[in-house]
Amino acid sequence: MTGLPPHLFEGIKVLDLTRVMSGPFCTSMLADLGAEVTKIEMPGFGEEGRHFAPYVNGESTYFALLNRGKQSVTVNLKAPEGVTLIRDLARQADVLVENFRPGVMDRLGLSPATLQADNARLIVASISGFGQTGPFADWPAFDLVIQAMSGLMSVTGERGGRATAVGESIADVATGMFAAWGIAAALYDRERTGVGRRLEVAMLDSVFSMLLTGLSRRLFTERSTQRVGNRHPETYPVDSFATKDGDIVLVGFSNAIFHNIGEAIGRPEIADDPRFKTNADRNTHEDELRALIAAWTAALTREEALAKLREADVPAAPVWSLDDLIASGYPAARGMLQPGSNSKLGDIHLVPQPVQFAGAKRVTDMVTPTLGENTDAVLVEKLGLDAPGLARLRSDKVI
Repeated sequence: MTGLPPHLFEGIKVLDLTRVMSGPFCTSMLADLGAEVTKIEMPGFGEEGRHFAPYVNGESTYFALLNRGKQSVTVNLKAPEGVTLIRDLARQADVLVENFRPGVMDRLGLSPATLQADNARLIVASISGFGQTGPFADWPAFDLVIQAMSGLMSVTGERGGRATAVGESIADVATGMFAAWGIAAALYDRERTGVGRRLEVAMLDSVFSMLLTGLSRRLFTERSTQRVGNRHPETYPVDSFATKDGDIVLVGFSNAIFHNIGEAIGRPEIADDPRFKTNADRNTHEDELRALIAAWTAALTREEALAKLREADVPAAPVWSLDDLIASGYPAARGMLQPGSNSKLGDIHLVPQPVQFAGAKRVTDMVTPTLGENTDAVLVEKLGLDAPGLARLRSDKVI
Protein backbone atom coordinates (compact mmCIF):
# COMPACT_ATOMS: atom_id res chain seq x y z
CA MET A 1 0.00 0.00 0.00
CA THR A 2 3.06 2.27 0.22
CA GLY A 3 3.28 5.10 -2.27
CA LEU A 4 -0.48 5.28 -2.81
CA PRO A 5 -2.18 8.66 -2.30
CA PRO A 6 -4.12 8.87 0.98
CA HIS A 7 -7.30 9.84 -0.92
CA LEU A 8 -8.54 7.94 -3.98
CA PHE A 9 -9.37 10.99 -6.09
CA GLU A 10 -6.45 13.13 -4.96
CA GLY A 11 -5.31 15.25 -7.90
CA ILE A 12 -8.64 15.01 -9.77
CA LYS A 13 -10.02 18.45 -10.58
CA VAL A 14 -13.79 18.78 -10.83
CA LEU A 15 -15.61 21.81 -12.22
CA ASP A 16 -19.05 21.81 -10.62
CA LEU A 17 -21.85 23.69 -12.41
CA THR A 18 -24.61 21.90 -10.52
CA ARG A 19 -27.45 23.17 -8.37
CA VAL A 20 -29.93 22.06 -5.72
CA MET A 21 -29.40 18.35 -4.91
CA SER A 22 -28.72 15.64 -7.51
CA GLY A 23 -25.64 17.36 -8.94
CA PRO A 24 -24.25 18.69 -5.65
CA PHE A 25 -24.73 15.24 -4.08
CA CYS A 26 -22.68 13.74 -6.91
CA THR A 27 -19.83 16.23 -6.59
CA SER A 28 -19.83 16.01 -2.79
CA MET A 29 -19.13 12.28 -3.15
CA LEU A 30 -16.13 13.11 -5.34
CA ALA A 31 -14.92 15.68 -2.81
CA ASP A 32 -15.23 13.03 -0.08
CA LEU A 33 -12.59 10.99 -1.93
CA GLY A 34 -10.19 13.90 -2.21
CA ALA A 35 -11.14 15.47 -5.55
CA GLU A 36 -10.63 19.23 -5.81
CA VAL A 37 -14.14 20.53 -6.54
CA THR A 38 -14.60 24.09 -7.78
CA LYS A 39 -18.27 25.06 -7.52
CA ILE A 40 -19.49 27.77 -9.90
CA GLU A 41 -22.32 29.99 -8.65
CA MET A 42 -24.06 33.08 -9.91
CA PRO A 43 -22.85 36.29 -8.24
CA GLY A 44 -25.18 37.71 -5.63
CA PHE A 45 -27.78 34.92 -5.59
CA GLY A 46 -25.65 31.81 -5.62
CA GLU A 47 -27.17 28.47 -6.53
CA GLU A 48 -30.74 27.69 -5.55
CA GLY A 49 -29.73 25.32 -2.76
CA ARG A 50 -28.46 28.25 -0.70
CA HIS A 51 -32.06 29.38 -0.38
CA PHE A 52 -33.45 26.13 1.03
CA ALA A 53 -34.32 25.93 4.74
CA PRO A 54 -33.34 25.30 7.46
CA TYR A 55 -31.14 28.34 8.15
CA VAL A 56 -28.69 28.94 10.96
CA ASN A 57 -27.00 32.34 11.19
CA GLY A 58 -28.41 33.14 7.76
CA GLU A 59 -26.73 30.12 6.15
CA SER A 60 -28.60 27.16 4.65
CA THR A 61 -27.62 24.00 6.52
CA TYR A 62 -29.10 21.99 3.63
CA PHE A 63 -26.54 23.63 1.33
CA ALA A 64 -23.77 23.08 3.86
CA LEU A 65 -24.32 19.31 3.96
CA LEU A 66 -24.36 19.04 0.16
CA ASN A 67 -21.37 21.22 -0.60
CA ARG A 68 -18.74 20.05 1.83
CA GLY A 69 -15.15 20.25 0.74
CA LYS A 70 -15.80 22.49 -2.28
CA GLN A 71 -14.55 25.90 -3.32
CA SER A 72 -17.18 28.51 -4.23
CA VAL A 73 -16.40 30.73 -7.21
CA THR A 74 -18.95 33.25 -8.47
CA VAL A 75 -19.08 33.64 -12.25
CA ASN A 76 -21.85 35.24 -14.29
CA LEU A 77 -22.60 32.66 -16.99
CA LYS A 78 -24.78 35.19 -18.82
CA ALA A 79 -21.72 37.35 -19.53
CA PRO A 80 -19.45 36.36 -22.45
CA GLU A 81 -16.39 36.87 -20.28
CA GLY A 82 -17.92 34.61 -17.68
CA VAL A 83 -18.28 31.85 -20.25
CA THR A 84 -14.67 32.40 -21.24
CA LEU A 85 -13.61 31.95 -17.60
CA ILE A 86 -15.49 28.64 -17.45
CA ARG A 87 -13.84 27.41 -20.65
CA ASP A 88 -10.45 28.38 -19.25
CA LEU A 89 -11.14 26.52 -16.00
CA ALA A 90 -12.46 23.50 -17.94
CA ARG A 91 -9.19 23.29 -19.88
CA GLN A 92 -7.50 22.42 -16.58
CA ALA A 93 -10.23 20.14 -15.24
CA ASP A 94 -10.61 16.38 -15.33
CA VAL A 95 -14.38 16.38 -14.87
CA LEU A 96 -17.18 18.89 -15.47
CA VAL A 97 -20.59 18.16 -13.96
CA GLU A 98 -23.75 20.09 -14.82
CA ASN A 99 -27.46 19.63 -14.20
CA PHE A 100 -29.04 22.40 -16.25
CA ARG A 101 -32.04 21.57 -18.38
CA PRO A 102 -31.05 20.02 -21.73
CA GLY A 103 -29.84 22.61 -24.23
CA VAL A 104 -28.75 25.23 -21.70
CA MET A 105 -25.04 24.36 -21.92
CA ASP A 106 -25.21 24.55 -25.72
CA ARG A 107 -26.87 27.96 -25.59
CA LEU A 108 -24.19 29.19 -23.19
CA GLY A 109 -21.47 28.15 -25.61
CA LEU A 110 -20.36 25.37 -23.26
CA SER A 111 -21.47 22.29 -25.18
CA PRO A 112 -19.62 19.04 -24.47
CA ALA A 113 -18.19 19.18 -28.01
CA THR A 114 -16.79 22.66 -27.38
CA LEU A 115 -15.39 21.75 -23.97
CA GLN A 116 -13.82 18.52 -25.18
CA ALA A 117 -12.34 20.26 -28.22
CA ASP A 118 -10.54 22.48 -25.71
CA ASN A 119 -9.60 19.53 -23.48
CA ALA A 120 -9.82 16.03 -24.95
CA ARG A 121 -9.29 14.41 -21.53
CA LEU A 122 -12.27 16.21 -19.98
CA ILE A 123 -15.14 14.04 -18.77
CA VAL A 124 -18.46 15.87 -19.10
CA ALA A 125 -21.30 14.56 -16.95
CA SER A 126 -24.83 15.83 -17.50
CA ILE A 127 -27.61 15.19 -14.99
CA SER A 128 -31.21 15.92 -15.90
CA GLY A 129 -34.73 14.93 -15.02
CA PHE A 130 -35.63 13.04 -18.16
CA GLY A 131 -32.44 12.74 -20.18
CA GLN A 132 -30.84 14.82 -22.89
CA THR A 133 -33.14 13.17 -25.43
CA GLY A 134 -36.52 11.48 -25.21
CA PRO A 135 -40.20 12.43 -25.08
CA PHE A 136 -39.97 14.39 -21.80
CA ALA A 137 -36.50 15.92 -22.21
CA ASP A 138 -37.80 19.51 -22.05
CA TRP A 139 -39.92 19.01 -18.94
CA PRO A 140 -38.78 20.59 -15.68
CA ALA A 141 -38.00 18.04 -12.99
CA PHE A 142 -37.83 18.02 -9.23
CA ASP A 143 -37.61 15.09 -6.86
CA LEU A 144 -41.35 14.95 -6.20
CA VAL A 145 -42.08 15.05 -9.94
CA ILE A 146 -39.81 12.06 -10.51
CA GLN A 147 -41.21 10.12 -7.54
CA ALA A 148 -44.69 10.72 -8.94
CA MET A 149 -43.91 9.70 -12.52
CA SER A 150 -41.58 6.77 -11.81
CA GLY A 151 -44.16 4.59 -10.10
CA LEU A 152 -42.41 4.92 -6.74
CA MET A 153 -45.21 6.97 -5.20
CA SER A 154 -47.81 4.55 -6.55
CA VAL A 155 -46.39 1.74 -4.39
CA THR A 156 -45.68 3.87 -1.31
CA GLY A 157 -48.34 4.34 1.35
CA GLU A 158 -50.99 2.41 3.21
CA ARG A 159 -53.13 -0.12 1.39
CA GLY A 160 -56.13 1.67 -0.04
CA GLY A 161 -54.68 5.09 0.85
CA ARG A 162 -53.26 7.87 -1.27
CA ALA A 163 -49.92 7.51 -3.01
CA THR A 164 -47.18 8.94 -0.75
CA ALA A 165 -43.74 10.31 -1.43
CA VAL A 166 -40.75 8.72 0.27
CA GLY A 167 -39.68 10.88 3.21
CA GLU A 168 -36.45 12.09 1.57
CA SER A 169 -35.40 13.30 -1.87
CA ILE A 170 -34.55 9.78 -2.97
CA ALA A 171 -34.65 10.55 -6.71
CA ASP A 172 -32.07 13.31 -6.32
CA VAL A 173 -29.84 11.24 -4.05
CA ALA A 174 -29.96 8.12 -6.23
CA THR A 175 -29.25 10.09 -9.40
CA GLY A 176 -26.29 11.80 -7.75
CA MET A 177 -24.88 8.42 -6.74
CA PHE A 178 -25.34 6.99 -10.24
CA ALA A 179 -23.62 10.05 -11.70
CA ALA A 180 -20.67 9.67 -9.31
CA TRP A 181 -20.45 5.98 -10.25
CA GLY A 182 -20.49 6.91 -13.94
CA ILE A 183 -17.75 9.49 -13.44
CA ALA A 184 -15.58 6.95 -11.62
CA ALA A 185 -16.08 4.52 -14.52
CA ALA A 186 -15.21 7.24 -17.04
CA LEU A 187 -12.05 8.11 -15.12
CA TYR A 188 -11.01 4.46 -15.24
CA ASP A 189 -11.79 4.32 -18.96
CA ARG A 190 -9.69 7.44 -19.53
CA GLU A 191 -6.70 5.68 -17.97
CA ARG A 192 -6.93 3.15 -20.82
CA THR A 193 -7.85 5.45 -23.70
CA GLY A 194 -6.45 8.85 -22.73
CA VAL A 195 -9.74 10.41 -23.82
CA GLY A 196 -12.61 11.75 -21.73
CA ARG A 197 -16.16 10.61 -22.34
CA ARG A 198 -19.45 12.36 -22.12
CA LEU A 199 -22.01 10.70 -19.86
CA GLU A 200 -25.54 11.56 -18.88
CA VAL A 201 -27.94 10.26 -16.29
CA ALA A 202 -31.65 11.00 -15.92
CA MET A 203 -33.50 11.09 -12.64
CA LEU A 204 -36.45 9.14 -14.05
CA ASP A 205 -34.12 6.46 -15.43
CA SER A 206 -32.39 6.21 -12.05
CA VAL A 207 -35.53 5.64 -10.00
CA PHE A 208 -37.09 3.35 -12.61
CA SER A 209 -33.99 1.12 -12.49
CA MET A 210 -34.33 0.82 -8.70
CA LEU A 211 -37.91 -0.47 -8.59
CA LEU A 212 -36.83 -4.10 -8.76
CA THR A 213 -39.67 -5.69 -6.81
CA GLY A 214 -42.31 -3.91 -8.83
CA LEU A 215 -40.52 -4.54 -12.12
CA SER A 216 -40.13 -8.25 -11.34
CA ARG A 217 -43.91 -8.40 -11.02
CA ARG A 218 -44.83 -6.05 -13.87
CA LEU A 219 -42.41 -7.43 -16.49
CA PHE A 220 -42.82 -11.14 -15.77
CA THR A 221 -46.37 -11.63 -14.50
CA GLU A 222 -49.82 -10.32 -15.21
CA ARG A 223 -50.18 -8.85 -11.71
CA SER A 224 -50.05 -5.09 -11.21
CA THR A 225 -48.19 -3.33 -8.42
CA GLN A 226 -50.07 -1.81 -5.50
CA ARG A 227 -49.62 -0.08 -2.16
CA VAL A 228 -49.29 -2.47 0.76
CA GLY A 229 -48.06 -0.27 3.61
CA ASN A 230 -45.04 -1.49 5.56
CA ARG A 231 -45.30 -5.11 4.50
CA HIS A 232 -43.23 -6.50 1.65
CA PRO A 233 -45.33 -6.78 -1.52
CA GLU A 234 -44.35 -10.41 -2.15
CA THR A 235 -43.16 -11.96 1.14
CA TYR A 236 -44.97 -12.35 4.46
CA PRO A 237 -44.44 -11.77 7.34
CA VAL A 238 -42.17 -8.87 6.48
CA ASP A 239 -43.96 -6.04 8.25
CA SER A 240 -44.12 -3.62 11.17
CA PHE A 241 -45.95 -4.29 14.44
CA ALA A 242 -46.87 -2.19 17.47
CA THR A 243 -45.56 -2.96 20.95
CA LYS A 244 -46.45 -1.30 24.26
CA ASP A 245 -43.99 1.53 23.66
CA GLY A 246 -43.20 1.75 19.97
CA ASP A 247 -43.17 -0.08 16.66
CA ILE A 248 -40.82 -2.82 15.53
CA VAL A 249 -40.21 -4.53 12.21
CA LEU A 250 -39.49 -8.19 11.60
CA VAL A 251 -38.42 -9.99 8.46
CA GLY A 252 -39.75 -13.51 7.93
CA PHE A 253 -38.29 -14.02 4.47
CA SER A 254 -38.04 -17.83 4.44
CA ASN A 255 -39.71 -20.92 5.84
CA ALA A 256 -36.79 -21.39 8.24
CA ILE A 257 -37.12 -17.86 9.61
CA PHE A 258 -40.89 -18.27 9.87
CA HIS A 259 -40.28 -21.37 11.98
CA ASN A 260 -38.05 -19.19 14.22
CA ILE A 261 -40.81 -16.59 14.50
CA GLY A 262 -43.15 -19.29 15.78
CA GLU A 263 -40.56 -20.26 18.40
CA ALA A 264 -40.05 -16.62 19.44
CA ILE A 265 -43.73 -15.89 19.97
CA GLY A 266 -44.40 -19.16 21.79
CA ARG A 267 -46.41 -20.63 18.93
CA PRO A 268 -44.10 -23.18 17.28
CA GLU A 269 -47.09 -24.99 15.79
CA ILE A 270 -47.74 -22.19 13.28
CA ALA A 271 -44.85 -23.43 11.11
CA ASP A 272 -46.94 -26.56 10.38
CA ASP A 273 -50.30 -24.79 10.16
CA PRO A 274 -51.69 -25.37 6.63
CA ARG A 275 -52.67 -21.71 6.47
CA PHE A 276 -49.04 -20.63 6.90
CA LYS A 277 -47.05 -23.53 5.42
CA THR A 278 -45.58 -21.63 2.45
CA ASN A 279 -45.07 -18.00 1.56
CA ALA A 280 -48.03 -18.22 -0.81
CA ASP A 281 -50.16 -19.56 2.06
CA ARG A 282 -48.96 -16.82 4.39
CA ASN A 283 -49.86 -14.15 1.83
CA THR A 284 -53.31 -15.69 1.34
CA HIS A 285 -53.92 -15.71 5.09
CA GLU A 286 -52.09 -12.47 5.86
CA ASP A 287 -54.85 -11.01 8.04
CA GLU A 288 -54.93 -14.05 10.34
CA LEU A 289 -51.14 -14.26 10.59
CA ARG A 290 -50.78 -10.55 11.19
CA ALA A 291 -53.37 -10.65 13.98
CA LEU A 292 -51.54 -13.51 15.65
CA ILE A 293 -48.15 -11.75 15.64
CA ALA A 294 -49.66 -8.36 16.51
CA ALA A 295 -51.35 -9.79 19.60
CA TRP A 296 -47.98 -11.08 20.80
CA THR A 297 -46.10 -7.80 20.21
CA ALA A 298 -48.87 -5.71 21.78
CA ALA A 299 -48.36 -7.50 25.11
CA LEU A 300 -44.64 -6.66 25.27
CA THR A 301 -42.39 -3.65 25.35
CA ARG A 302 -40.29 -3.01 22.30
CA GLU A 303 -37.12 -4.25 23.95
CA GLU A 304 -38.83 -7.38 25.27
CA ALA A 305 -40.14 -8.29 21.83
CA LEU A 306 -36.81 -7.58 20.13
CA ALA A 307 -34.89 -9.64 22.70
CA LYS A 308 -37.08 -12.69 22.05
CA LEU A 309 -36.90 -12.29 18.27
CA ARG A 310 -33.13 -11.88 18.28
CA GLU A 311 -32.73 -14.88 20.57
CA ALA A 312 -34.58 -16.89 17.93
CA ASP A 313 -32.39 -15.41 15.17
CA VAL A 314 -35.23 -13.47 13.56
CA PRO A 315 -34.15 -10.26 11.76
CA ALA A 316 -35.92 -7.51 13.70
CA ALA A 317 -35.36 -3.91 14.68
CA PRO A 318 -36.98 -0.94 16.38
CA VAL A 319 -38.58 1.77 14.24
CA TRP A 320 -36.26 4.64 15.13
CA SER A 321 -36.31 8.34 14.48
CA LEU A 322 -33.21 10.08 13.16
CA ASP A 323 -32.68 11.35 16.72
CA ASP A 324 -32.73 7.76 17.98
CA LEU A 325 -30.11 6.64 15.47
CA ILE A 326 -27.76 9.53 16.26
CA ALA A 327 -28.20 9.01 19.99
CA SER A 328 -27.31 5.32 19.59
CA GLY A 329 -23.71 6.28 18.84
CA TYR A 330 -23.68 4.23 15.63
CA PRO A 331 -23.07 7.06 13.12
CA ALA A 332 -20.18 8.42 15.16
CA ALA A 333 -18.65 4.97 15.63
CA ARG A 334 -18.77 4.37 11.88
CA GLY A 335 -17.24 7.73 11.01
CA MET A 336 -20.50 8.96 9.50
CA LEU A 337 -20.36 12.26 11.40
CA GLN A 338 -17.21 14.12 10.41
CA PRO A 339 -16.00 17.50 11.71
CA GLY A 340 -16.35 20.44 9.38
CA SER A 341 -16.58 24.21 9.43
CA ASN A 342 -18.24 27.19 7.81
CA SER A 343 -17.41 30.84 8.40
CA LYS A 344 -21.02 31.57 9.40
CA LEU A 345 -21.98 28.28 11.04
CA GLY A 346 -18.71 27.71 12.87
CA ASP A 347 -17.75 24.14 13.75
CA ILE A 348 -20.31 21.71 12.33
CA HIS A 349 -20.87 18.02 11.62
CA LEU A 350 -20.88 16.77 8.04
CA VAL A 351 -22.00 13.41 6.66
CA PRO A 352 -19.58 11.79 4.17
CA GLN A 353 -20.23 9.16 1.52
CA PRO A 354 -20.41 5.78 3.26
CA VAL A 355 -17.92 3.56 1.39
CA GLN A 356 -14.77 2.87 3.41
CA PHE A 357 -11.63 1.93 1.47
CA ALA A 358 -8.79 -0.05 3.01
CA GLY A 359 -5.59 1.99 3.15
CA ALA A 360 -7.35 5.26 2.30
CA LYS A 361 -8.02 8.03 4.76
CA ARG A 362 -11.29 9.89 5.06
CA VAL A 363 -11.13 13.53 4.05
CA THR A 364 -11.71 15.33 7.35
CA ASP A 365 -12.20 18.91 8.56
CA MET A 366 -14.01 19.85 5.37
CA VAL A 367 -15.09 23.44 4.82
CA THR A 368 -18.45 24.34 3.31
CA PRO A 369 -17.95 27.63 1.49
CA THR A 370 -19.94 30.82 1.80
CA LEU A 371 -20.97 32.37 -1.51
CA GLY A 372 -17.94 33.31 -3.60
CA GLU A 373 -15.55 32.65 -0.73
CA ASN A 374 -12.86 31.28 -3.04
CA THR A 375 -13.40 33.35 -6.18
CA ASP A 376 -10.24 35.44 -6.05
CA ALA A 377 -7.97 32.65 -4.83
CA VAL A 378 -9.09 30.20 -7.55
CA LEU A 379 -8.91 32.69 -10.41
CA VAL A 380 -5.47 33.88 -9.33
CA GLU A 381 -4.10 30.38 -8.81
CA LYS A 382 -5.63 28.66 -11.83
CA LEU A 383 -5.90 31.44 -14.41
CA GLY A 384 -3.16 33.80 -13.28
CA LEU A 385 -5.43 36.82 -12.90
CA ASP A 386 -4.03 39.79 -10.99
CA ALA A 387 -5.70 42.30 -8.69
CA PRO A 388 -6.54 44.83 -11.44
CA GLY A 389 -7.99 42.03 -13.58
CA LEU A 390 -10.17 40.80 -10.74
CA ALA A 391 -11.30 44.36 -10.00
CA ARG A 392 -12.31 44.88 -13.63
CA LEU A 393 -14.26 41.60 -13.78
CA ARG A 394 -16.00 42.50 -10.55
CA SER A 395 -16.82 45.99 -11.82
CA ASP A 396 -18.22 44.45 -15.02
CA LYS A 397 -20.33 42.05 -12.90
CA VAL A 398 -18.62 39.03 -14.44
CA ILE A 399 -17.62 37.77 -10.99
